[in-house]
Amino acid sequence: MQITKTAYNSVLLAQWKADALTPEMISKKLSEFLGMFTKTFNNSTQIKNAAVYIKGLLCNLKRKSIEPIALEHMGESGVRTLQNFITRSTFEDEKVLGFYQEQLARAINGTNGMLSIDGSDFPKKGKNSVAVKRQYCGRLGKVENCQACVFAAYASDVGYGIVDRELYFPKEWFDDEHEELRKKCQVPDDKEFKTKNEIALDMINKTMAQNIFEIKWIGCDGAFGCDHDFIDALPKTAYYFAAVKKNERVFLPDSDVPQTVESLAKDNSFTWETVGFEGSKGTLYSDIKIIRCFSCRSVKNTPVCRDEIWLYIRRYHNGDTRYFLSNAPSDISHDQLHEAATLRWPIEQCFEECKTELGMADFEGRSYKGFLRHLLFVMIAHFFGTSLRLELKKTTSP
Repeated sequence: MQITKTAYNSVLLAQWKADALTPEMISKKLSEFLGMFTKTFNNSTQIKNAAVYIKGLLCNLKRKSIEPIALEHMGESGVRTLQNFITRSTFEDEKVLGFYQEQLARAINGTNGMLSIDGSDFPKKGKNSVAVKRQYCGRLGKVENCQACVFAAYASDVGYGIVDRELYFPKEWFDDEHEELRKKCQVPDDKEFKTKNEIALDMINKTMAQNIFEIKWIGCDGAFGCDHDFIDALPKTAYYFAAVKKNERVFLPDSDVPQTVESLAKDNSFTWETVGFEGSKGTLYSDIKIIRCFSCRSVKNTPVCRDEIWLYIRRYHNGDTRYFLSNAPSDISHDQLHEAATLRWPIEQCFEECKTELGMADFEGRSYKGFLRHLLFVMIAHFFGTSLRLELKKTTSP
């Protein structure tokens, strides 16, 4: 794949530590990287358009939607061509996704790996984009017109990347009034309503069944961690490390009355320890409590003591406190729980990097297929940055 322009995003260049590389060297490496994907497309035209799109996501454009990318790399005549490629081209999305996942796993697999689930939202104007609705938008912190997505990401001590993505459809999108809009947005006829947590569980089971990622942990935020049906349905071949809300209840040993995790954070009989966590901005310190307890389930409105678990409480120096539950075994070391806590962070880093630098939130089309394809190419572009960093790390390590 020949790519002529070299105007890479300056922030990405800094992240890649590209002072060791010239733009020509990066272009050569990108061509080699994209060359791996040629077998996932049907013909040379699809290969060329995919290369253009991914290069557009990596360049200095202010907005990285179809039209600006086409104008920058193909000229005015390329706009319709790239639109058709993203929304109507016949390449098999699952084939491209599967190959991407195989390459990502090969690059960043680690024995301590965590598969994390999280949601991310995309503000939208108008009412005609696929699955759009006025709903709570996490990115804006308020109810707004947006699309809501569920993502799975993998992280280990080697690296991190997004594994899969799916769009959440509000229930009303399946009523008779939305039939015409579903057709315009190319929503498959067999698409059915699923909650975000059901989508997440499907995504986890699909990834685990592929057996290409080394998954020791399954991580999730409080929206998933507080759903007991979701937690109880997770695969038993990995330990969960799930964020919960402060009113989550647990049983202490030899107690018949459940207590909230917030009350245990305030209980001075359990002491804090200060732990340093390595991050992108250096070492950050937090106060930690780790308590062995039992999960609480409600049966006919009666609290019932269930499985033995860990309660992991993290208090940041700004006063914020976060709570996590894990079914890791009783003999696991605290250091391994600290490590699991750090592996919950990379999925948020993926969102930040992909939205800020790679145009994840810039898609302006309305179709379901186009939206998922845009996200897929963003994931591939992000992986290129990861692979470049890993290669440079190998060549510069003593």
